[in-house]
Amino acid sequence: MSPLSALLWLIAAGVAFAYWNAARAAAERAGALGKNACQAAGVIWLDQSVHASGLRLSRGDDGWLGFERSFRFEYSHDGIDRHVGRLVLRKGQLVSFVGPVTPSVRSLDLH
Repeated sequence: MSPLSALLWLIAAGVAFAYWNAARAAAERAGALGKNACQAAGVIWLDQSVHASGLRLSRGDDGWLGFERSFRFEYSHDGIDRHVGRLVLRKGQLVSFVGPVTPSVRSLDLH
């Protein structure tokens, strides 16, 4: 194996490791966000996990291209029903969320 091909293999391994590490960090962040949203809304976070559901290139607020990762999770109001929540992260920041919300009651002014 020539030194050039060894160097190329080393660079490829480094890129693969960086991608894997970023994917794991995003999944851990998504899990924490999903769990916190379920706790705040008073619902049950099912399966204690999130599942990667999409990956795409997206331009951030700073103009640079980066990965936008989508995740889904499941929650239940009573332990019997199942609902799907979705969240999208870009550079570790939440950019979209669909799922349980904190219940709130407002009084209606009927006068």
